[in-house]
Amino acid sequence: MELVIARDLKKTYGTGDAAVPALKGISFSIAKGAFVSFIGPSGSGKTTLLNLIGCLDRPTEGRLAVAGIEIGQFGSRDGARFRGKHIGFIFQSFNLIPVLTVYENVEYPLVMVQDVPDSTRKERILGLLDAVGMLDQQKKLPDQLSGGQKQRVAIARALVTHPELVLADEPTANLDRDTAQTIIRLMKKMRENLQTTFIFSTHDARIIDQAERTFRIEDGRLKSNGNQGGSNHG
Repeated sequence: MELVIARDLKKTYGTGDAAVPALKGISFSIAKGAFVSFIGPSGSGKTTLLNLIGCLDRPTEGRLAVAGIEIGQFGSRDGARFRGKHIGFIFQSFNLIPVLTVYENVEYPLVMVQDVPDSTRKERILGLLDAVGMLDQQKKLPDQLSGGQKQRVAIARALVTHPELVLADEPTANLDRDTAQTIIRLMKKMRENLQTTFIFSTHDARIIDQAERTFRIEDGRLKSNGNQGGSNHG
C-alpha cells in the first residue's frame, strides 16, 4: 500500500517578480512502513517537501495524498486535524516545551488532538518512555537533559498518537556519533514494532545508509527516485 503519493508537486513562495520556486514538479510514492530519506544540499527543497506532507504548508500545484486522503488543499484547521491523527514530527531542535516535564511533553499531543482515556494515555506514555530509555527521567524538565535525551523524548512524543507517518527533519544533526547511532536504531525498532512509516530530511550518512530508499533533491527537482540506501537495508 502506498502511504504517500505526490504527483507533479510544485511550491512557489511569493508572486510576480518576487516569486521563488522551491519545488518544481516532484513525483514519487512511498509505501506504508518504509524507512526513507530525502537528501540534497541546503535550500534544495527538502524541508519544504516535509512541510507539505505534514500539512504545515500547501502546494501551489500538483496532487498530494497521505493515507488515501487528498491533503493538498487543506486549510489550516483541516490540516491540523489530519496532522494530529496521522502524522508525528521529529525536529533537529527537539522543540520540547521548556515548562513541561518529560512526561508532560510526551502527553501533550494526546491532550491537544486526541480523545484518549486517562488510563490508556498513561499506559501509552509510560510504555514509550520505557521504549526510548527515558522512564527514569520522566519528571525532569528539558533543560535538565542532554541533547540525546531530548531527542529520545521527541521520538516518544512523535509516536504517542500512534501516527501512520513520522516526518523527521535532520533528527540527528545536533547529536554526537554514538548518540545518533542509538537514535537511528531506536527509530528502526519503533518502525518494526508499530509499522510506522519514517521519512527523513537529512545530510547524515548514517541515516542514508540505513534507509531502504533514498531520494535526492537538487534545486527543487527530484534527481534520483528511490535508490536503495547503504549496505544495511534492515
